[in-house]
Amino acid sequence: MTTAPTLQIAIADYSDQRDAADVVHLLDSYARDPMGGGEPLKEDVREKLVDGLAGTVGAFSLIARLDDEAVGLANCMTTFSTFSARPIVNIHDMAVLDGHRGHGIGRALFSAIEAEAKARDACKVTLEVLSGNEPAKGLYASLGYGDYQLDPAAGSALFWQKAL
Repeated sequence: MTTAPTLQIAIADYSDQRDAADVVHLLDSYARDPMGGGEPLKEDVREKLVDGLAGTVGAFSLIARLDDEAVGLANCMTTFSTFSARPIVNIHDMAVLDGHRGHGIGRALFSAIEAEAKARDACKVTLEVLSGNEPAKGLYASLGYGDYQLDPAAGSALFWQKAL
């Protein structure tokens, strides 16, 4: 009788060679996915990624592993809410390897993110999602995530950017 693999989620230790390699591998896999842009990470990004995360105050990564195989990643950044005078945790990257999706790994990562956010006394968790990413939107909505509004008459917040 074969036992099912055990799912474990832990905060990455950026100084640990295995954790660092898994962060790069998982983010590169996400980048190659159509929802991540469909292109591999550039070599200079692969080389600077872990040191950049380690040097960013408030950054943390959660790695989901089935036994020894890294299958999911959440890169998070802690920022600050001026309206609440408390931290905010933003999920910057959320990825589960193709072939492992639909098995509760993303849901488990969210549970770990929210536990870490509470440990940091965060007032909320934020994220961005592409409007066409229906599977992700379905998961996020089922977990209670949705549009951000201060006053419905003013509309929903939009995420804008300007590349530099």
